[in-house]
Amino acid sequence: MELRRDFRVAARPAPQLASGLISPSGGGTLTRRALLQRAGCLLAAAGLPYRRAIAADPVSPVMTRLSEYMSEARNRALPDAVAEKAKHHILDTLAAIISGSELPPGAAALKFARSYGGERVATVIASNLVCGPIEAALSNGVMAHADETDDSHAPSQSHPGAPIVPAALAAGEKFGVSGMHFLRSVVLGYDVGPRVTMALGGLDFRDESHQSTHSIAGVFGAAAAAGCAASLTPQQMRWLLDYTAQQSSGIASWSRDTDHIEKAFVFAGMPARSGVTSALLVHAGWTGVDDVFSGADNFFLVNAPDSDPETMRQILIGQLGERYEITRTNIKKWTVGSPIQAALDAMEILRARRPFEADEVERVRVELPTTGARTVNDREIPDISLQHMMAVMLVDKTASFQAAHDTPRMQNPAILRQRAKVELVPSEFLQARMPSREAIVEITLADGTRLREHVEAVRGTAENPMPRSEVVGKARDLIAPVLGAAQGDRLIERILKIETTENIRELRPLLARA
Repeated sequence: MELRRDFRVAARPAPQLASGLISPSGGGTLTRRALLQRAGCLLAAAGLPYRRAIAADPVSPVMTRLSEYMSEARNRALPDAVAEKAKHHILDTLAAIISGSELPPGAAALKFARSYGGERVATVIASNLVCGPIEAALSNGVMAHADETDDSHAPSQSHPGAPIVPAALAAGEKFGVSGMHFLRSVVLGYDVGPRVTMALGGLDFRDESHQSTHSIAGVFGAAAAAGCAASLTPQQMRWLLDYTAQQSSGIASWSRDTDHIEKAFVFAGMPARSGVTSALLVHAGWTGVDDVFSGADNFFLVNAPDSDPETMRQILIGQLGERYEITRTNIKKWTVGSPIQAALDAMEILRARRPFEADEVERVRVELPTTGARTVNDREIPDISLQHMMAVMLVDKTASFQAAHDTPRMQNPAILRQRAKVELVPSEFLQARMPSREAIVEITLADGTRLREHVEAVRGTAENPMPRSEVVGKARDLIAPVLGAAQGDRLIERILKIETTENIRELRPLLARA
């Protein structure tokens, strides 16, 4: 049945008559098709392409710079220090995925991959599954943030590696890229994603909007990485950013998730999936808006209407090619939530300075920034409970991955006895120093001795980085229990020489579980 509506057009004032859409007599009958045809003729007569007149303003210099930088990234040489840092973060993320595969969010991700496999293109890590790139990116992303093992970028309030590395790997396998191309794709993802939420305002934007900076930075980073793997042109990169803006989502309700599954989806699984989707759509020929960061209803106007849009746009391209955001991204020494890192560092430093046993401790006072204290205060999940992890540190003299994920141990009498000594104090002084994740720990011993340490630069941050040996040691501890020590060592060796890999698909046997 043809749906067609006739419009009886009454007389109009002179401006409408001049448009040629109705007859001067006012008695003409125009169909919808006729109206559209005449409108199209007018646009053509004016020399304006129909799509351009409706869809877009001219591309801004900022978008031109950004899209060209993104398109050229696959061929751009990286400074040696940046390439080395990228290898650390790739290895750290893969280790997080492998260890995360055995946690509840990882089990949920693997179940999803088995049920919705898709085309056999991309590796689902720590399994024997090969599926579609979109499904693989989602599954690997969820496993990457199955707990608090993955990296973090303080200025953007995001965990970039968890969505970016899975997206780059899935798209890289789809298009058969080299190891160097893959490495450059990852670095680009870190450059683009964090800059988006930095432009929006970082921590202030997160707190005021109640949106998830983690998912917004993650999706733009994942899309940039996947787009680089797909070798998109500058024009295609502009459309990729448009489709990514349409998919940017996530709200701060993730903080109420007690199983860490929704959090893993919001921080990493969803952004990785959506970023790969953007790249594949555009690679398949889809077109879109040329500049989603400028013009009517643009991304910044929607998300931060009271901010200066030009300032935000300049942050997007600030020092591109000079300051690499991957070098400002933290690798966690401890496999726990970011606000707990400095407190564990402080206790380790104090114990090295003046050794003591748990039973000698009378009181542990921990000061954290107010937002961080709220996140980790008496949580029901061990690796994001400040009080529990400090008790574990008192008893074990370290905080291992196994201890950080031993939920039954939260009810152990020995741990509960030490936990009762821990006092968490929100600090406005430390809050004012955010996004630096600092902590002040004061330990009072039974003999009256007071030990105090203010950690300003957490181990693993840009100010206090972990060397290759420490990154490898952490990765080995996480990978060996799942894939075995021998396979883990081969994987580590291959990642540290990733630039020699001709096709990223060669990693599959090293990432798979037998």
